[in-house]
Amino acid sequence: MTPVELSRTVLHAVRRAVDEGELSVTVPERAVVTPPGPGGCGDYATNIALQLARAAEQPPRRVAEILRVRLLDDRRITDVVVTGAGFLNLSLEGAASAALVDEILRRGRRYGHAAGAGGNLVQLQCPAEVRAAVVADATARLLRSQGDSVRITYDGRPAPEWESVLGVDTKGVDTKGVDTKGVDTKGVDTDGMGPDGADVTIRPIPIPIPIPVPTPADPLPLGRDAARWALLYPAAHDRPRITGDHLVQRETNPLFRVRYAHARTRALLRNADDLGFRPEPGPVSGAEALFAVLGDHPRILTAAATDHTPDRLARHLVTVADATLPLLSAVLPLGGEKPSAAHRARLALAEAAGTVLAGGLSLLGIEAPDHL
Repeated sequence: MTPVELSRTVLHAVRRAVDEGELSVTVPERAVVTPPGPGGCGDYATNIALQLARAAEQPPRRVAEILRVRLLDDRRITDVVVTGAGFLNLSLEGAASAALVDEILRRGRRYGHAAGAGGNLVQLQCPAEVRAAVVADATARLLRSQGDSVRITYDGRPAPEWESVLGVDTKGVDTKGVDTKGVDTKGVDTDGMGPDGADVTIRPIPIPIPIPVPTPADPLPLGRDAARWALLYPAAHDRPRITGDHLVQRETNPLFRVRYAHARTRALLRNADDLGFRPEPGPVSGAEALFAVLGDHPRILTAAATDHTPDRLARHLVTVADATLPLLSAVLPLGGEKPSAAHRARLALAEAAGTVLAGGLSLLGIEAPDHL
């Protein structure tokens, strides 16, 4: 069960409680599910009971108990615990976790991407400044992952080094208006209607990116990957650090942790192949935090694209890496131990985590090497 499916399940429980007269509220459009916070448990948590308590004129824990009973009717949910002021903590069956891993491996680096075209032609308006250019480039990658076509308009001419060193795509960039070259408008007329009468947006939607705090120093000496990370990891309103710390291979460097976790998963796949066994999705105990952040990946991509905040994706990748690394020591059999179903399931989960890390880094324009 993905977070989106779980959100729908929570809303269905609310709707049932309303229909059966136990709650008198308007069913919200969405229920937020996230990894459990401090004091929580299980795979996911939701604050829907606190959200509804005032309208229901009941204490949040009472609302949570009403919903808990209905959530337990879903066979994919193995346990629901009410904690704190009224948080619902949900545990999912192993098959649901295996299905998540299977989905990630099936979709590869495109896990979390939109299934089809969004139909929007977005025009990002960007200052001619190096950090703004890198943020716009990463934002364009995120928007394209959600099905939109994107062009970037600068208020000046981009420096050639932004492309040659930092990998910023300046081909076809317009300094006056949007360039529609390469955008597929076949079968769409000038009124924005397709041949079947469906609405299709082909006119550019001008969107100014949030202007980030300019870089205090030239990032080019860091090279492409470290420079992009240094400019993208801080939120737009934070001042980036342009130092050699982004190049060091130690655990205090978030970029190193992300790339190291990815490289370790690839090494495990090579080692497992040498031992004669392959990944096979299945239940894995003790990996609830990792399942939660992997399941949250599509939501993070959508939010980062919608809000034009690639820093959100960068921080999410650090969370994925930190949840992945503790698992890796238990993936391969030890000594004369023979590979079991548990080893194959842990290997599949490690491969899925590495896939998410590689896909996320790619959207930030950063390489995910198999060897470090």
